[in-house]
Amino acid sequence: WKNQFGFLSCDGRSYDGSCAFFQQERALTLGDGWFLVVGLGALFALLTAAMVWLEQRGSTPDDFKKTSEFFSTAGRDVALGLTATDVVSKWIWAASLLQSSNVAFKFGVSGPFWYAAGATIQILLFSVVAIEIKRKCPAIHTLLEVVNVRWGPLAHMVFLFFCLLANLIVSAMLILGGSSVVYALTGMNSTLTCFLMPLGVSTYTMFGGLKGTYYAAWTHTAVIYAALIVFVWKVFVGPSDIGSPDRMWENLQIAAQKNPVEGNDGGSLMTMVSGPGLIFGVVNIVGNFGTVFVDQSYWQGAISARPSASWRGYLIGGLAWFAVPFTLATTLGLAARALDLPVTSAEAADGLVPPAVALHLLGKSGAFLVALQVFLAVTATANSEQLAVATLLAYDVYKARVNPNASGAQVVAVSRGAVLLWAVVSALAALALRALGLSLGWVYLAMGVMIGSTVPPICMSILWRECTGPAAIIAAVVGLIAAVSGWVAMAAQVVGLIA
Repeated sequence: WKNQFGFLSCDGRSYDGSCAFFQQERALTLGDGWFLVVGLGALFALLTAAMVWLEQRGSTPDDFKKTSEFFSTAGRDVALGLTATDVVSKWIWAASLLQSSNVAFKFGVSGPFWYAAGATIQILLFSVVAIEIKRKCPAIHTLLEVVNVRWGPLAHMVFLFFCLLANLIVSAMLILGGSSVVYALTGMNSTLTCFLMPLGVSTYTMFGGLKGTYYAAWTHTAVIYAALIVFVWKVFVGPSDIGSPDRMWENLQIAAQKNPVEGNDGGSLMTMVSGPGLIFGVVNIVGNFGTVFVDQSYWQGAISARPSASWRGYLIGGLAWFAVPFTLATTLGLAARALDLPVTSAEAADGLVPPAVALHLLGKSGAFLVALQVFLAVTATANSEQLAVATLLAYDVYKARVNPNASGAQVVAVSRGAVLLWAVVSALAALALRALGLSLGWVYLAMGVMIGSTVPPICMSILWRECTGPAAIIAAVVGLIAAVSGWVAMAAQVVGLIA
């Protein structure tokens, strides 16, 4: 590798002759990794638990704030601001920070647009479902309660499988991306990181329930936005090796001459006329419909919001979220090209573009800031996923099938046990993906194949009275079979093998 601009690393070393960006010593120490995962994890857990305790202080054991209803719905009285914050928080995955920069690095400016726009549509459209929840079934706890009442136990179990599959894909992908960044920057054992992150989150999820999720969303999102502003200022204002939009544009023109993007108009990094970018956009839109409409956490947010805040919270939250991946990708993703850093395609697929650019621009403090962003994104969304699964298992398995006469205390106990169980299961799933050699990018693109077929029938459960149970089951199951078959056939035709 030879850096065509003559840029040096943060410690003054030349990139010339490098085979990869992270081939040399770690940017951060192992102690930094422990401080991030354990130290800051404990700090945010204590902060969230303290907020919940202060709100519940003085309440009696029989108080509403100690019931199973409050644990899973936060009293159905969450205001507009917290509703929008919660939407932003649980939609900021590790992929929002890492995969968005990867597609900017691969496709140029079209990548950030298709990533951000392709994942905002679903949130905006979900506001329609939020309205219908408040109109037709304001007392539900889960989306599957609607399915069970309308279509019976068989459909209930089929869609329970798809809902848990969606939660498993999201949870495992979060942990996989987070552990990859922590390992690349600090060398901290990936297996240990995969367990420590979700287990740390489970402590305040078990204690605070859904209200704890809202408090965690607020604190985590505030820090992520603050770090984002730091990166934007450093890249486009400086002082840095770029320092202005003009210099960014000029460097990207030169970079495209060295490594033109196949399928882009003129090989340019600054064009929206991009074949691979458009294909990614379609895949992104389809895949993300499944991870919103089939994810109990989004239904839970609509259930817990005030009627006046439900649809408005999703509209405002969707627009606010758009700024995160679009801004970060057009900042750090394009900067990796404009700086001509020796980031390999494998490193980009593992989500290492942002830490590479941050390390170059800000040194160890920049690397730590990216790691902190990713850690907070992982823990905030993991918090929502754990509680979503706990609510499904408590109300759609335990109370619906095991103990219909369960008391509120029993439901809360089962919910808390399910939170801990899911923390372990999601960690094991992330380790399985790593053992299979599957990257963050691969999992992100595959999720639409797995759960995309469930979106229409799930929506019809609340939007169309004429939809029948057998039709909904057939649509979901046959759609999954067709998606996997088409995927495998396409792989065999394009690549020539299935591996």
